[in-house]
Parts: sequence; structure tokens; C-alpha cells
Amino acid sequence: MTNEKRRRGFFQRRTALQALAVAVLITANAPPIYNFVSTYAHEREINSDDYKARHGHWQVIELPSDVRINAIHAALLDTGKLLLIAGSGNNRAEFEAGSFRTLVYDPVSGYTKDVRTPTDLFCAGHAFLPDGNLLVAGGTLRYEVLAPDVTRAGGTMIVKNESPDDEPRTFPKGTEFVAPDGRRYVAAAEFAVEPATKTESRRGTVTVTASETSLWVDAVEEGSGSISATPTQYAITGLTGVDRQNLYGLADKMTLDKQDYQGTKETYEFNPRTEEYERVGDMAEKRWYPTLTGLPDGQVLSVAGLDGAGQVLDGSVNEIYDPKTKKWTVQPDLDRYFPTYPALFQTSTPGRLFYTGSSTGYGPEDDGRQPGFWNIEDNRFQPVPGLRDADLMETSGSAWVGPVQDQTIMVVGGGGIGESARSTSRIDLIKLNDANPRFVPGPSLPEGTRYPNLVQLPDDTTLITNGSRDYRGKGNSDNHNARIYHPDTNTLEYAADPNIGRNYHGSAILLPDGRVLTAGSDPLFRDKDNLIPGEFEQRLEIYSPPYLFRGVRPVISAGPASVGYGDVATFTVQDNYAGIGKARLVRPSAVTHSTNVEQRSIALDFTERGDQVTVTIPAEAAVVPPGFYMLFLTNRMGVPSAARWVQVVD
Repeated sequence: MTNEKRRRGFFQRRTALQALAVAVLITANAPPIYNFVSTYAHEREINSDDYKARHGHWQVIELPSDVRINAIHAALLDTGKLLLIAGSGNNRAEFEAGSFRTLVYDPVSGYTKDVRTPTDLFCAGHAFLPDGNLLVAGGTLRYEVLAPDVTRAGGTMIVKNESPDDEPRTFPKGTEFVAPDGRRYVAAAEFAVEPATKTESRRGTVTVTASETSLWVDAVEEGSGSISATPTQYAITGLTGVDRQNLYGLADKMTLDKQDYQGTKETYEFNPRTEEYERVGDMAEKRWYPTLTGLPDGQVLSVAGLDGAGQVLDGSVNEIYDPKTKKWTVQPDLDRYFPTYPALFQTSTPGRLFYTGSSTGYGPEDDGRQPGFWNIEDNRFQPVPGLRDADLMETSGSAWVGPVQDQTIMVVGGGGIGESARSTSRIDLIKLNDANPRFVPGPSLPEGTRYPNLVQLPDDTTLITNGSRDYRGKGNSDNHNARIYHPDTNTLEYAADPNIGRNYHGSAILLPDGRVLTAGSDPLFRDKDNLIPGEFEQRLEIYSPPYLFRGVRPVISAGPASVGYGDVATFTVQDNYAGIGKARLVRPSAVTHSTNVEQRSIALDFTERGDQVTVTIPAEAAVVPPGFYMLFLTNRMGVPSAARWVQVVD
């Protein structure tokens, strides 16, 4: 045998042995290698151009560790930057330390700014004003304390003033109230007391009605000795003479029962140009989990929430903010109860709001759950029928469908009251301008979904993303899926799966470039057996819808920065090879707890001549409330431009 044949035989035997060894290795390690190959194939598929054009694409964004934030609230400013509000971030230690956070983030440049946050805006309400400022009202006065951890008795103190000749008086946090038997209680926050009111009848009879304000007080001493089970009148320490007689406290009881979260009445406007909070007039009522709804005249209605004693507000103190005076006015004729964070939308009819039944957080199961029209001119409420799974509306999502002129709203998902494990995949729709409006069934989500986020896209579709099957993602129940709803066919289209699960305190917002940013998530646990405490999700994720992978985008290169009602405005458009198919004004979002009553898309009539597109602004402020909007022009291939900011003014 020649040396060449010997070498060939040796190499053949060695190759065979190597192949056998590899085969044994593969057999021994089949699952890991299979998973690696499977993961590689999946990554290759979802990053392919064809897949992106059919289903879109997600990208995880991790901010530097020193600026990451618990994004409880998210709003898009007219500068294109995002306002991410944490306040105390659902973190008791941060609350007790007085450490409150707000971050301004530019998703294009990566710019961040840590904004001085003057109070705990955790679980406030918000709405945009005509000048682009974001009104932020309410927040957290006190964190929840469970009964076993309550060491000092507490309760609601009603402070009265019987003097009509007194001036308004402010008392500091820690003001002491003393019972006849010497038990002492202190105010948990600063409070103000107005003078009594004096009225005179036609016959000359004078009637004095004491003013009153409520606040929470805690016992000075620990233990059961601080409990009071009977109505008691309390003296205010430091007052003497006639003041001591006119000003006093009343409380029905002081207990060691569970103490709920409590709201504040503080109100701020966030200025996108200075990127700072500006203090304005306080609300009349303390609110935690309120909804703020913008009205056609630029004013803002505030409803619902937990008060300064942790009780769900009864609806008798709904109030309106005037951005011109920067003050709130109580609306005594608008007596309407809602559970916390109700989804309350301005319809195309002035003075007429629509409540979808969606809410988050607090309220009894048998009160304030019926969807319907609320007329804020005469306080009438008209219920609407047809809603399926009506007992599974808490933590559901609600949004306009397509242009607001169609007056169609969708309700998506939801679950049972409180810490219920029940959830629904239901999508129901209602056309508000029908002769007899009622909910009708739409397509179903692939699984039960609490905390869904709904985002209106410039092509009239709606992205429905994330959520969880169980309360706050218990049992590893986050839904890693997304769907795109098509109103023209009443169908759901599969969208790429998000990488990050999001449940409670998750949010999603349309960006000016047509992408969608998601943030937040606050699971109770991070294991299937619910043993390991959850961690707040601080990563962001951006979804690029399929329309961004389907060709050249038109570019709006010039046009007016502001328009009036009924105006005709012309914009210069480049790269408009396919011609324009749709023109939409999209209001920027301000979202928290799956509640976003700000976003709306407005269809514009338009004409096209060369590189000029002329649009007509609707004349009705109920359709287009004053403020800033993103103008999107979508070509006939379904590809939208990046937005151009336009302010709609009176």
C-alpha cells in the first residue's frame, strides 16, 4: 500500500470518527442545539425584510442606568419628546424619602432630562391644553397601609368654621386636634378653611352656614388606646378665644382599619418649552386615579378618584379647569359617580360625553359601571346596551376607531373587579351617532387580556398590544402578542410579537415618525409560582408598523404651523410618487393605567396639485378640540409621512 493510500485511509477513518463523535454530541445535547438553531431561525425570520413588511418589527431600548425611570404616565409633547412621569414610582421608600421623578426623553436623538418634580404625581390625571402644556392634577398624598401594619388609629376629620367674618385660613401639616378626653391626632397634610357663608332672606332673616373641609388625621400615640368609636368634637391646638369656638374638628370614628391610598388636589402645567412644571390653582377636591377630559372650548373636566381620606369620590364634586384663569370651578349641577380612571370621551356633539364602562382600580361592582352618554349641560345620563362581558370591564382599554368623524369607539379586553384572575378577549364596538347606539361584537383577541394598550395609527388602523391574562401578570401571564385592527374589514391582523411583557402601569404612544413606543409594567411577581416579588420594567420598546417597510414615504417639507377652524391650509409634499390617499390630524397621547382619552384621529378633506396638498380643517371644536396635532399624509400605497406639528387655534 502506498503512503498516499495510507494517509487517505487514515483521514477517512479520522473523519468518520469525528462524525460519529459529533453525532453522539448532538444526540446528547439535542435540546440545547435545537433551541439554538430554532432561535437563530426565528431571529433571522423576524428580521427579514419580508417579515417586517407583513408584521412590523420591535426594537428594545435600554436607557443609561442613571436615567431609567418607572414610567407610570407617558405623554407625547409637541416638541416630539416624551414626558415619562414616575412620581414615587409605586415605591413606598421613594415616597417616604420625598424622591419624585420625571424624565423628558427624545426617542430620535436620545436626549434625556431629569425634571424637578415638586410633588408625588404618581397616579395623577392629565390632559393637553390649547397651548400645548400638559395639565397634571392630583397624585399621591399617602400610600396604602394594610390593617396588620396600622399602628396609629386614623380617620377623616371634618374641620368647620362658623365665622362668616373670618378670612380664608391655611393650617400646616401636623396641626393637632384634641378630644375632650385628651386623645390627640395630627393632620397628615396642609389644609385650608374658608369662612362661613352668610345669607339674608327677603324678610331680613340672616342664616350662617359653616364652611367645612375634610382631611386625614393620625393619632399621636400608637396602639388601641387611640381608637375612637363614637362621634367626637375636637379642639384645634393653638386657637384661643372666639377662634377656638368658631373653628373645630368633627370625626365619626378613629380606627386601626386598613388605610387606602389618598389623593392630593395640587395641579401643575408642564411646559414643553421650558421643560418644567408650573404650579396653578388647586382642585377643590383631592384626587388619586382621576380622569381629565378635554372639552371643545379648551377647558378640562376632572372626575373620579380617591379623596384625601382614601374614599372613592361620590361624584358630587366634579370640576372644570379654565386654562385662561388657571383655576378650577366646582360644577354642582354635574353630579355623576364614576369608578376611578373612567374612560370618558368628548363626542362630536358639544356638551355630550361618552363613558365606555372602562375603568381601573377602585369602585363597587354594582355602581357606575354602565356605559352611556353623559350630557354635561343638564346632567342627564343615557345608558347604552349590548356590551358583552359587562362584569369584566375593569382594566379594559377603550379608543376611537378610525377618524373621529365616524364616531366609533372600541372596548378591548378587561377583567374582574379587584384582584380577579378573570379576563376576557372581547372586542366590542359602538357607533355613537346611530339612531339607537348599542355595542356590537368585533373580532376576539387570541387570549384574555387585562391592561391592553390601544394606539391609533395614521392609516386608520389600531395597534392592540401587550397586557396580561391575570391580575398584574400573576403566574407569568403576560401576553407577548400584538394585533392590528382594521376597521374597514372588522378584522384583526397578526403583528410581530413584542419582546417585553407589559401589564399594570404599561403604556403605548404613537410617535411623530409613525412608530409606537411602549413603556412601563409593574408585575406583582416574576415567577410562575408567585413567590419572587416583581420588578418594575424600565426598558422601552419601539414598534415599527408594516407600513414603514413598504416603500418610500412622502415628506411634508413646508406648511403653516397653526390653523383655525374651517381654514384651508396648503402643505408642500416631496417624494409623493404614489399620490396622497389620506390626510389625518392625530392628537398626541397622554396615557396611564390603560386609560387614554386624549388620542383621536381627524379626517381632513384635501386636494392635490403637483407638490401641493391643500387640506380643510373641520369647523367643529367638538371634533377637533383646540391644541397641537400631528399632521400625517398617507399615500395611496398606505405609507404615511412623518408628522408635521400643527396647532389648531380658535
